[in-house]
Amino acid sequence: MRRPHRPCPMPDDAERGPVRGNLPAELNTFVGRGDELAELEPLMRESRLVTVAGVAGVGKTRFAIRAAALMEKRYFDGVWIAELSAVHDPELLEHALVDALGLTDHTGRPPRAVLAEHCAERRLLLVIDGFEHLTDACAGLVRELLRRAPHLQVLAAGRRPLRVDGELTFPLMPMTDDDALELFARRAAAVRPGFRLTDGDRETARELCRRLDGIPLALELAAGRLRALTMEQVLHRLDDRFRLLTGGSPSALPRHQTLRTAIGWSHELCAPEQRLLWARLSVFAGQFDLEAVEYICSGSGLPAGSVLDVLDELLAQSVVLREDSALGSRYRLLDTVREYGAEWLRATGDAERLRRRHRDWYLGLATWCELDWFSPRQAEAAARIDSELPNLRRAMECSMESPEEVHLAQYLAGTLWFYWAGCGRLSEGRHWLDHVLEEESPYDHSRLKALWVLGYVAVLQGDRVGAVSALQECREEGERSGDATAVAYALHRTGCLSIVTDDPVRAEELLREALARYREIGELNSNVLMAQVELGMAVAFRGDLEGATAICDEVREICEDHGERWALAYALYVLGYAALQSGTSGRARPMLRESLSIAHTFHDLLGTVLSLELLALITVVEGDAAEAAVLQGAADRIWPSVGLPLFGSAHYGRPRAECEKRARAALGDARYDAERHAGRRLDPQAAAVRALRTRADAGTAPEGSVPGAGADGETRRPAASRTTGRGGPELG
Repeated sequence: MRRPHRPCPMPDDAERGPVRGNLPAELNTFVGRGDELAELEPLMRESRLVTVAGVAGVGKTRFAIRAAALMEKRYFDGVWIAELSAVHDPELLEHALVDALGLTDHTGRPPRAVLAEHCAERRLLLVIDGFEHLTDACAGLVRELLRRAPHLQVLAAGRRPLRVDGELTFPLMPMTDDDALELFARRAAAVRPGFRLTDGDRETARELCRRLDGIPLALELAAGRLRALTMEQVLHRLDDRFRLLTGGSPSALPRHQTLRTAIGWSHELCAPEQRLLWARLSVFAGQFDLEAVEYICSGSGLPAGSVLDVLDELLAQSVVLREDSALGSRYRLLDTVREYGAEWLRATGDAERLRRRHRDWYLGLATWCELDWFSPRQAEAAARIDSELPNLRRAMECSMESPEEVHLAQYLAGTLWFYWAGCGRLSEGRHWLDHVLEEESPYDHSRLKALWVLGYVAVLQGDRVGAVSALQECREEGERSGDATAVAYALHRTGCLSIVTDDPVRAEELLREALARYREIGELNSNVLMAQVELGMAVAFRGDLEGATAICDEVREICEDHGERWALAYALYVLGYAALQSGTSGRARPMLRESLSIAHTFHDLLGTVLSLELLALITVVEGDAAEAAVLQGAADRIWPSVGLPLFGSAHYGRPRAECEKRARAALGDARYDAERHAGRRLDPQAAAVRALRTRADAGTAPEGSVPGAGADGETRRPAASRTTGRGGPELG
């Protein structure tokens, strides 16, 4: 069993700088709502939970983001938004918040515990948007976080309150006449350059805004029609639609009728192929790209060659939104627009076919990304899976609905091993692997792959019992069914478990057998290279440093030939370990600096902390005991988010013990403890930047500063690091 984790030491505000959160930048001008923003401000001072509630389309999300941005300076640890509309399973709610806060945790702790520990001593504002379909689960989580984190504040935006004790509800009403008119005019000018309201048409515009009840979504949809229609035509068509949808329903809320009218009216004005694409786009969750649209949505009534043009028309009408990212142009539907399209898709009787087509596309995407993981495109593969996670979740959910298709969910959960293990998603990976394996299914290749991946994740989480159970089942059933690949992977991951439980002799035996089996079946990928790295570690632990170096030099060459970086970082770690143990710290430092640099780029906490531990020992050997103590303190801060420090392993723990012994002897207990405490103030990024400094840099930097950091040692994370790998292999 794991020892309980203690919260990371938190620095005083005076010792560090403010943190920026993840609020998105505004893509167009925020209009109006001045009075509402002024009214919300005292409520935020009065209560730790305020919910902005209102009808769909009234602008709750934009209003909450604007309010949060205006109050950002109050929150020393940043303002963070969690968008929950694409999260359909309540069990994934906590994972979504962990991701929104940019947290990485490789342990077996529940994500709720990770969230509570992170928020416990921080002053931050959490904005929760689109929670309506998860109200009960969200209310329970918010209640617990507020109880355990006294400085946390929550601003929620949804169609109803959370009903948590102490909650204040702020009803967001439709816009005032003047604000609505200004919003309509600005959005109309965006779609029709040169558009200006004149004295002659101002009253027509006011009437249109009144008929739309000042609902921002309706106003923006109406403005989008001015590309093809005059305002008089828009108003006339809106009148027709009102008579159709509001007659005879005195009990319905007018604003609900109005929004549906606006969307339905926009839908009617679409050409048949535009309506068809709108309906088919509703199968997506979150963002999607053009290639996915062309594959999934083309077919009867919508040839593949016409999809781009039809999509462009929907973009022009504000039915589809475009969002540019590092992966190129991405698209999404507002929730209300997606729901409307889904109703039409169900009415066509084509919903199930489109869902399966969607599932098949994302099965293929995961397969290609798994192949790209063993290539120079590793970071791109990680970023792509990160952006497509809502759709991948939906694909697994779709496959779990039919007993005949459970094997496809198992295949997808297993294929994403590189994302669960390499990108800091162990907890969610464990959730899906456990879930897909609960269902009875034949022991085919898909189920066996899910089993060894589950064993792998369990090893990384420190769950020895879970790992042994999954890997033994995989090996036995693989041998029975003749699946040589499954047997090789089961042997490999069992060898990993032996390393971290201090049995290098058994580990070497298992890993050599696994590598022999990999050669027999012609397997070569990042997993195979990691088996060699782990073999090198086991050999080094047995005292054969030359043998370990030879093994990892070979891995290094293969990685360089294939552009592989993930396994390379750990090969360099073992090479650095061997060099250090051989007494050549001068050779060890550049290898460990490169290993740390890769981990830093991938935001891989595991690689970061392992390299920091050895760099601390090198630093004290080279005569700088104070800096070594600082680096040890920085490692102390990271370990609780990775797992049991140094796995509780005697082999992994020796360098740390040696470093501490030398540093204490050189500095004395009081100075050593003070320097180590100072290191705990550094966040992982600041610690990495500090450890990567050259000796010359260290000599010229101001006392206590970190290149690229604030005065407190906090640094900005590189732009690419958030969406690349965050996990790591068994070595750490």
